[in-house]
Amino acid sequence: MKNKMMCDIETGICGVAEEEETGLIDFNKPKKSVTLYYVTDPICSHCWAIEPVLRRFTEQYGEHFNFQTVMGGLLEKWHDGPIDPANGIYKPADVAGHWREVGDHSRMPIDGTLMIDNPVQSSYPPSRVFKVIQENHNDTRANEYLRRAREALFAFNQNISEPSVMIEIVNNMGLDGEAIVKQADLPAGQQALNEDFALARSLGARGFPSIIMVNEENKGIKLVGGRPFESYVDGLKQVLNQDELQAKPQPALSQLLEKEQLLFSKEIEVMYDVELTEVNSFIEKELSPGYYQANEILGEAYFTLIKK
Repeated sequence: MKNKMMCDIETGICGVAEEEETGLIDFNKPKKSVTLYYVTDPICSHCWAIEPVLRRFTEQYGEHFNFQTVMGGLLEKWHDGPIDPANGIYKPADVAGHWREVGDHSRMPIDGTLMIDNPVQSSYPPSRVFKVIQENHNDTRANEYLRRAREALFAFNQNISEPSVMIEIVNNMGLDGEAIVKQADLPAGQQALNEDFALARSLGARGFPSIIMVNEENKGIKLVGGRPFESYVDGLKQVLNQDELQAKPQPALSQLLEKEQLLFSKEIEVMYDVELTEVNSFIEKELSPGYYQANEILGEAYFTLIKK
């Protein structure tokens, strides 16, 4: 056949193909020119509070930056002096009330009674487990562990500094919890954590959460504490020196729940611009009944994926 024929995927019409120049096509994605450093800690309540906003930001604008989680070392151990004088925290029991305030304000549920009955003695053990997973697997699995640890601590009141709890969290991810927790206790585990601490210092992070976005010219912006979604978008525009950025559409709720396994009502509200009173009807519209289970804890609804 002399003429080159083709069918147009958009119109469905088939006919003679237009002549085009042949040549090498570059299918590489644009290079990400910004690194976003998220300086955090497994027991940071304000980090738990910003998860809904941070998730939406990374889902919609993540193609513009490389996301790097950095452990900051919030609590090495309890001692006689103040741990966090700004929030009136001198001993473990002081944490419980502060956490509940953060949970009530953010609507990311926090029980907090653990810090009276069986307090976390140090945030270093779960931080070291994060580093071992990050180095032996990848950032995605490490961030998944961080999320599961925070769920266990804040919502379900489990002591994530205890080896048995850490092992169970890692096992539930399909990894070898005993081996990973054992490896985290070796000197190399603390060395990896120390490297994160040094990076956090070099970034000037003195509070959690800190979001530092740095461009190729080594110029950046630092956002400390909980911020509105627009603050992160504006910060990214600033480091990219762009007036406008194209946001990706939010993922389908089924896709998001498949990835996250558990979502609190507040996370769905923030991701999809849904009012609290509309969450149930939104979920019923987006998900089939046999796909998810609705639960409640501390007065907040949460939804889990039903595993087949």
